[in-house]
Amino acid sequence: MGEAKRLFSVEDVRGFSQQDVRNLVKDYMNPGLAQMMGLLDFDKRFVKAEGMRVWDDEGNTYLDFLGAYGALNLGHNPSVVLKALDEVAELPNLLQASLNGMTAALAHNLAQVTPGKLQRTFFCNSGAEAVEGALKIARIATGRERILYCEGAFHGKTFGALSVTGRSKYQKPFAPLLPGCKSIPYGDAIALENELSNKDVAAFIVEPIQGEGGVIVPPEGYLAKARELCSQHGTLLIADEIQTGFGRTGKLFACEHEDVTPDILCLAKSLGGGLMPIGATMTTAEIWDLAYGGMDKALLHTSTFGGNTRAVAAGIAALNAILQEDLPRQAAEKGQYLLEKIRELGRKHELITDIRGRGLIIGIEFKKPGGLMDKLTGGAVSKLSEEYLGAMVAGELLNRHRIITAYTLNNPNVIRLEPPLIVTYEEMDELTQALDEIFTRNRSHIRMALASTKTVVSSLLSKKH
Repeated sequence: MGEAKRLFSVEDVRGFSQQDVRNLVKDYMNPGLAQMMGLLDFDKRFVKAEGMRVWDDEGNTYLDFLGAYGALNLGHNPSVVLKALDEVAELPNLLQASLNGMTAALAHNLAQVTPGKLQRTFFCNSGAEAVEGALKIARIATGRERILYCEGAFHGKTFGALSVTGRSKYQKPFAPLLPGCKSIPYGDAIALENELSNKDVAAFIVEPIQGEGGVIVPPEGYLAKARELCSQHGTLLIADEIQTGFGRTGKLFACEHEDVTPDILCLAKSLGGGLMPIGATMTTAEIWDLAYGGMDKALLHTSTFGGNTRAVAAGIAALNAILQEDLPRQAAEKGQYLLEKIRELGRKHELITDIRGRGLIIGIEFKKPGGLMDKLTGGAVSKLSEEYLGAMVAGELLNRHRIITAYTLNNPNVIRLEPPLIVTYEEMDELTQALDEIFTRNRSHIRMALASTKTVVSSLLSKKH
């Protein structure tokens, strides 16, 4: 017999050093990701999390203003969700030869709090899966093929979701994608009407606020007009509330700011209470029956882990806690406070060119570089800034001030702020003071680059001489 292979236990992992983790990720997962995270020292080893705070293996405490891209509306390890998981610990988690009461209860609860006549829910495991389910419902229910989506949109990276994600960097390597998908400008109702006029579009999928696009808030009335146009032309309106849902924008769902009811609603992230992966695709009884009505079509779309007991128990607890603590109202009030504090910084610092958001999803966009240093590096500083300036600012916040943020995927020149909705005013003040200090100390792109990525910029400069 050959020598037994060494397998790690959970106890082993708890004793890993930061370098142990780096080496394992490089060897067995994604070397490029390990290199990228290490560049700005984003690969710290965190060992504890609670509420707004996480701790590294050296005992340092960090404020989390990223909130897992909107998945931590209740904060890290909320006790109410942990308690719910304990309560279902002895129940079967996966048992397809039955109907699950926990799953049915969460579907009922969602139907009570979502807009309009949204009633039927399919549970899955992620936001991308929720989008996949929405696209399939739209095609089978309408008998049409075409799907419209927006430039700058982000709906996921599985094949269908990627086909309606509006950044070529993520799409081109996997072409050809799902046929019949076309992008239009975000916020442009005329462009939408022009595409709908042939009455061959199954669905228009849209984010009420584009998160990864750079926290882009559409013109007032855009969603309501999209709703009107879709109804007029027999097209289903899909609202992707994966990032904006469950109170993030100051309403339980962002489409409620314009009293819009979508035909299909995509949910995920905070539905799992920050502890369990869960996604949901919701639609009306009428549309569901067109798609999957009757026994012959009931199993056309399924998921082994979708609607498992632990995930839906977390969802039940999370939704109830969000409502009981009135987190949408808190997000509206705290978001207004934070936006004004950051706008004060924008008036003070030239590197900040725009501040956008609603509730506690806020984007800060930075000035694009130019000048002598950019010329000396043959445009390298511009290129570096375009892809990495947001990461540089996030790196400064993390390494100097112990505040966690990140840039937006479709617009890396923007950092996003999506703290748990339980964030305090004192913690928001700590963030804005840190940003003020960073921009006071680094008044130019090159200073920011040198402070954050000395090795990279030095290499770029040396290549030009």
